[in-house]
Amino acid sequence: MKTVQFREAICEAMSEEMRRDERVYLMGEEVAEYNGAYKASKGMLDEFGELRVIDTPISEAGFSGVGVGSTMVGARPIIEFMTFNFSLVGIDQIINNAAKIRQMSGGQFPCPIVFRGPTASAGQLGATHSQAFESWFANCPGLKVIVPSNPYDAKGLLKSAIRDDDPVIFMESEQMYGDKGEIPEGEYTLPIGVADIKRKGKDVTVVSFGKIIKEAFKAADELEKEGIECEIIDLRTLRPIDYDTVLESVKKTNRLVVLEEAWPFGNISTDISHKVQNEIFDFLDAPVEKVNNADTPTPYSPVLLEEWLPNSDQVIKAVKKVLYI
Repeated sequence: MKTVQFREAICEAMSEEMRRDERVYLMGEEVAEYNGAYKASKGMLDEFGELRVIDTPISEAGFSGVGVGSTMVGARPIIEFMTFNFSLVGIDQIINNAAKIRQMSGGQFPCPIVFRGPTASAGQLGATHSQAFESWFANCPGLKVIVPSNPYDAKGLLKSAIRDDDPVIFMESEQMYGDKGEIPEGEYTLPIGVADIKRKGKDVTVVSFGKIIKEAFKAADELEKEGIECEIIDLRTLRPIDYDTVLESVKKTNRLVVLEEAWPFGNISTDISHKVQNEIFDFLDAPVEKVNNADTPTPYSPVLLEEWLPNSDQVIKAVKKVLYI
C-alpha cells in the first residue's frame, strides 16, 4: 500500500486507463498546460500529448457535445468540469444526448463517457458555485452517478467508470483533493453500485456519501463516548444505489439517519427514507431522520455557511432522536 492525495488517486486512475486504452482521452478547461484546476491531471500532458489531454475554451456545452459525439466514433472521453456548477451550461448535452443515445439508437450507440469534477460547497464561493447536483443527475435514467469519499474509492471507482459503456457522472470535492489515504501499489478496480460499510455498529445506521460523510465519523466518535455505536454506510454510488446493504443494516440496528449535503426537498436521502420505510417498516423502531442543508441558497458569510451546512452536531441530535434519548 502507498499513501496518496485524493487528486493523485484521480490522476493515477486516468493515467493508467489511458495507458491501457488508447481510445481514452481527457478534455476540459485547464486540464493540460495548467495540470488541472486542482492539479488532478498533473503531468498527463507531458506523458500523453496534446491530442489526448486537451485544453478547451470556456464552453461547457461545446466540449461536452464534442465528447458525446466522439463516443459515437469509438472514443472513450473523460470530460472534466472545473466545477459541476458549470455543468448546467452543458446539461442538455448530458441529459438529452449522453443519457439517451443508447436507447434512442436502439442500442447502436453506447456512450462510454465520464463527466467528472467537484460538486457541492467548498467554502466562501457564493450561492452559484456551491450547489450539490448529485440528486439532479441521479434522477435521469441512462446515467450512472458516483460520489467517492476517499482516495481508495476514488481511484478504484474512476477506473471502473472509464471502462463502463454507459455515461458516468463522477463527482468529487474541492475540499477533498488534499485528503490522504492508502491505495494498493498495483492494479485494482471497484464495482459500481456497491456501498461500503465504513464503520460497524449495532445501535443506529448512518448513511452518507462524499465529503460530508466526515461529519458522520465525527458524530460517531462523540457518540461512542456515550456507549452508542453507529454503523456508517458510504453509498459511493447513487445510481444505481445499493439498497440491499442499507436494508440489511437497518434490519440489525432498527434505526436510520441519512446525512446528505443537499437541500431537503427531492434528494437522495428522501429516496432512501422511502425505500426503507416502504420495504422494512416493521423493522424500524423510530421514524427515519434526515440531516440536510438549510433550505436556502448557499450563503457567503462564513458564520451563516457554518449554520447552513449539515454538521456532526446535527447528526448527533438526529441519532439521539431515533434512540429516544
